[in-house]
Amino acid sequence: MTANMARAWSITRSDGLVLGFTDHDCPLEFAGVSFRPDSGLTAQAIVQGAGLSVDNTDAIGALSDGAISEADIMAGLWDGAELCQWEVDWSDPAQHRLVFRGHLGEVSRTGGAFRAELRGLSEPLNQPVGRVFHPRCSAILGDGACGADLSRPGLSGEARIVSVDGSRLNLSDLGGFEDRWFERGVAEFLDGDAKGIRCHVKNDRARPGGQREVELWTKPGLDPVPGARVRMIAGCDKSPAMCRLKFANFLNFRGFPHLPEEDWLMAPAKQRKQRAEGLFKPGVEVTNAIE
Repeated sequence: MTANMARAWSITRSDGLVLGFTDHDCPLEFAGVSFRPDSGLTAQAIVQGAGLSVDNTDAIGALSDGAISEADIMAGLWDGAELCQWEVDWSDPAQHRLVFRGHLGEVSRTGGAFRAELRGLSEPLNQPVGRVFHPRCSAILGDGACGADLSRPGLSGEARIVSVDGSRLNLSDLGGFEDRWFERGVAEFLDGDAKGIRCHVKNDRARPGGQREVELWTKPGLDPVPGARVRMIAGCDKSPAMCRLKFANFLNFRGFPHLPEEDWLMAPAKQRKQRAEGLFKPGVEVTNAIE
């Protein structure tokens, strides 16, 4: 198999789309996938280790409308896509061996090409799991743990883009919302080249006549066009007050607002008692601190 060996890759997106690529000069078919030779996709050597060490490599390819486009990458359609790599005998594709299986990690693009980090199946084992005990909420707004219905009136609204200046947007037709209502929220572009891209909101200022000035944390990869629609989703600072007053969702609050601060936990017992009684004054030495 070595003399006739070629490499092949299949990528499966979260929406079920499957694409096949090969570094051979002719199409190959096996495992129910057709592998195309015209993609220009290549991969570096796979670094594999024993035990729970992470397998990793990079894939490099050309951006094209027929395969992997820049718009799809910026829209997040390839985030976390599953990738398999085979070694295959091009003279007899039934003779193939799976050498890597994992997911796409960070994807960067430049000069009409993309580079994708490939992460092996052991990658999730290096991620922290479990619940974090913190005064603020640990849920993501609108997810299963949060339970807030973001389609409810008052929590989102559609606007028109008047002008774009880098990461700053001037919007119209978005009256009825308080100043800074969408800070820490999300702007989802519904039309134009940036359709499908979601960006987090850094600043939000209301202006007279339903006008809005919005600053995003990062500039969209594809420039929004004036006149396109954008859906603005309310933001949350993960505090109990905002959860109760803005979203009426305090029953699902996933934080611990009465958790003592670290300074309180680190203080000697005498100081903790005086703090609780309102008698402790910072800077004043306390004797017999430990009881």
